[in-house]
Amino acid sequence: MLNTITRLKDQISRVFLGHTDVVDRLLCCMFARGHILIEDVPGVGKTLLAATLARSIDCRFSRIQLTPDMLPADVLGVSVFDQNTGRFDFKQGPIFANIILADEINRTTPRTQTALLEAMSEQTVSIDGQVWPLEPPFMIVATQNPYTFEGTYPLPESQLDRFLMRISIGYPTPEHEARVLQIRPADTVLKDIQPVLTHDDVMQVQQAVDEVKVDRSLIDYVIALSTATREHPDLTLGLSPRGSLALVQAAKSSAVIAARDYVIPEDIYQNFMVVAGHRVFGQSVFESNQQRAVHDILQSVQDQVPSPA
Repeated sequence: MLNTITRLKDQISRVFLGHTDVVDRLLCCMFARGHILIEDVPGVGKTLLAATLARSIDCRFSRIQLTPDMLPADVLGVSVFDQNTGRFDFKQGPIFANIILADEINRTTPRTQTALLEAMSEQTVSIDGQVWPLEPPFMIVATQNPYTFEGTYPLPESQLDRFLMRISIGYPTPEHEARVLQIRPADTVLKDIQPVLTHDDVMQVQQAVDEVKVDRSLIDYVIALSTATREHPDLTLGLSPRGSLALVQAAKSSAVIAARDYVIPEDIYQNFMVVAGHRVFGQSVFESNQQRAVHDILQSVQDQVPSPA
């Protein structure tokens, strides 16, 4: 199991230089059967990271470049009338894949954004009264620009809650940026990437995550963290039970990546910010100020809630 995960990490690191913690977050999210939202300024490698992950796994990949004029049918699919048979045939949209890159998700309208809700939470698509299942493994890697950028539509709370994690890549170090300029991995190395994991390999790791043991004291720790966010006077919306479930699932995935079949307090502590940060909301009406305030509040919650360690 560990060799399988190491092969995938090494493969992605050949193209996505530096930021090994970002790669760990991405794999943690995938093995936890979650979706990930990558928010950052253009040009730091969001699309490259998602494309490298998809090419490293032998499964179906699709990329959706979301724009303001996009309709839900452009994502989900559409029923087309066939004159030969006299009936409507459903033409699957790009959502019918294993790994989907939803690029610049906050540039499309809320109507199209919400079209992804059913697929993200239930892995099904409902069209014309018929339910179409999506083949596992299923993961959406969404990217978005900061809300301060012109032409963006903030994701609603219900949409954000479907993402297991929200992360930021940040700028590379001077050493890593120098390697990027010399190697140009997006134009060279990425083209030669071959799958190192199969469809079944990913599902095997996901099954191992489900079997990870979580002690009752750690369950109580998660509940204490969630309760602290719900009762905090500076938060208008605390961590929901779905958020608590997501935190436990992310911790179990981190344990598997660390070659353990049990969760330790550090697995919860290290995932708390990226799992809870987009699920709780503060008093500020400005998104940039709110994110900073929420980060400080969650940090204080972590410091104040005693760990079982």
